[in-house]
Amino acid sequence: MANSPSLFLLVSPLFHLLQWILDKLRITRFAQRLLLRVLAAGPIPQHVAFVMDGNRRYARSKGKIIQEGHGEGYLALRRVLEICLRLNIQCVSVYAFAIDNFKRSSEEVDSLMHLAESKLLELCSHGNLLQEYGVRLNVVGRKELFPEYVQIAVKKAEGLTRRNNRSILNICMPYSSRDEITTAVESCVREALSNSDEYFTCVSVPNITEDTIDSHLMSVQQGSPPLDILVRTSGVKRLSDYMLWQASPCCENTQLHFSSTYWPDFGIFDFVPIILEWQRSVWFRRHDVLFRS
Repeated sequence: MANSPSLFLLVSPLFHLLQWILDKLRITRFAQRLLLRVLAAGPIPQHVAFVMDGNRRYARSKGKIIQEGHGEGYLALRRVLEICLRLNIQCVSVYAFAIDNFKRSSEEVDSLMHLAESKLLELCSHGNLLQEYGVRLNVVGRKELFPEYVQIAVKKAEGLTRRNNRSILNICMPYSSRDEITTAVESCVREALSNSDEYFTCVSVPNITEDTIDSHLMSVQQGSPPLDILVRTSGVKRLSDYMLWQASPCCENTQLHFSSTYWPDFGIFDFVPIILEWQRSVWFRRHDVLFRS
């Protein structure tokens, strides 16, 4: 164990070198893949979540209509998802549509519903990204709130990728964390009562723990590992009712990152520094354990 500090000192400069490359160079696609391969050789988070914020402000800043901003946001999702898959990140979750978003103008909601329908099917088309990387797509949320044509697209998209088992893409829509937690608690209570006889339900409180609630969360039931990193774009520093349980203070190893970049512009130069920071924290934790032992 005496060599652990010197080992850490040898590894640490790698983070600074990779950061320098990102700061100084506009790298080609080949060089990007090489960089991601180098990063993938180190510790990699198993679950990364994104609040894809800023589509509308991006559109206004470019003199475009809001619907174009949402379309550009879909292209960013494909780009970021491919980066995550090349890094061998097991699970990616994205906040695509909040339950409260139904309160927006009917024109914008209708546009988003048709975009969701077309892009769900496009994501799962033959030879597409999800099939190439063996990704299982889950739509997490109150799917019954969708128009029927979107529900049909959701069912088809989930069915087409159901046998994929290398990684997971959770598209959270229509979603709210408070609804997810409430639904999980209700499910826990129903399960506890159904497993108790009539006498006990009258005189005792069902034994429901944090672990019980965690196991009944929609995202966890889809096979998602614990959340390692949550990223919100556009410079807004709040969670907006997204994965509040998963990113709560009791989950001390979950990192929160707030990027000033609008989601449609978010890419490798924004994401790799976040991975570097996560890797640095992992190395520090490992170093501390080794040093104490």
